[in-house]
Amino acid sequence: MGGTATTTMNLTLHVWRQKDGNDKGCLEQYDAKDISPDMSFLEMLDVVNEDLIKQGIEPIVFDHDCREGICGMCSQMINGIAHGPDELITACQLHMRKFKDGDSIFIEPWRARAFPVLKDLMVDRGALDRIIQSYGYTSAKTGGVPDGNAIPVGKQNADLAMDAAACIGCGACVASCPNASAMLFVSAKIGHLGMLPQGEVEAARRVRAMVAQMDAEGFGNCTNHYECEANCPKGIKATFISRMNRELIKTIPCPPREAKAGA
Repeated sequence: MGGTATTTMNLTLHVWRQKDGNDKGCLEQYDAKDISPDMSFLEMLDVVNEDLIKQGIEPIVFDHDCREGICGMCSQMINGIAHGPDELITACQLHMRKFKDGDSIFIEPWRARAFPVLKDLMVDRGALDRIIQSYGYTSAKTGGVPDGNAIPVGKQNADLAMDAAACIGCGACVASCPNASAMLFVSAKIGHLGMLPQGEVEAARRVRAMVAQMDAEGFGNCTNHYECEANCPKGIKATFISRMNRELIKTIPCPPREAKAGA
């Protein structure tokens, strides 16, 4: 018996090309031919780049590493949506079966002042690293590795901490927010440490330092659009932002009371 023929697609790509941070940049059109619906989005870009190289055209520059939805590097706006038209995935996990033969696909980098374009689809997300460096860690000394049950943690806090720790720092929340806010990212990093005993001791210093660094990097503020939550590939909830704001308010010293007259 003969094998079953694999249906392929031909697509039109409109890709943002930009030589460096000083270049104005523009969208350029390319053909993606004979694309298998089983390919990932990045594999499709690999095929297109091979064709461009054969034509003597500089390949499209894009960021990637693990290609397993873990590293958060594949930062692309696909048809105006961070990581593309699917839920709870990164661009490397997006498969071409989500598109149809003959479709036009627009591919752009993250758009945020704090994420300057380095080249084509690659942006500098170092601002997120600097926020982590400001206090996104715990300095508690625990000695040797303790038994997993030695420090009791309530199930609710443990579950919430794990939910927050799922953040991979891809920046989709920033790219999706009309204010280019990084508050979902920062609140997740603050939350997963602050809800555990090891991180609770430094919670006040942590929230002050990380929020201050976030502001210094030029990210916008949160105005409750919830685009961050809708486009987060790991499903981080915006309720972490509320928790971060409450923790920040706790660190603000109360103004001194006025002395009573005649006292």
